[in-house]
Amino acid sequence: MSADIVLTEDTLRYISLFEMITKANVKDCMDTDDKLVFVVEKGQGNTAVGKKGEHMIKLKDKTGKNIQVVEYSEDPEQFVKNVFHIYAPQKVEIEQRGNITHATVTVDPKLKGRAIGKAGKNLRIARDIVNRHHEIQSISVD
Repeated sequence: MSADIVLTEDTLRYISLFEMITKANVKDCMDTDDKLVFVVEKGQGNTAVGKKGEHMIKLKDKTGKNIQVVEYSEDPEQFVKNVFHIYAPQKVEIEQRGNITHATVTVDPKLKGRAIGKAGKNLRIARDIVNRHHEIQSISVD
């Protein structure tokens, strides 16, 4: 089962600000220590980012956090690709491992370290955001 999406007062404020600046519809917002991850409706990724990333710059200035935009997809494989899009994902394989569903993401080898992040931080954030929308409990980067 997917994780429940719980929005706090802060995340609701971030969503309101994000929608006001970008005019994109937010499905989810995850607040981490140094980054806000917004999941937007399918087809609204470019709208949300803005020309030359202008919306992301404005949001970073107002929130003091890095901003990541993920375009929603009903297809779990495509959604995982969208979560990792800045690391040039080449393929995603989803498989059952016992009673958990695991996704293996193949990214550009030069970007593998950044995709995983210091002490696996980016990978944990990616796993959490994917698990909120699809039945995938673990992710590894290849």
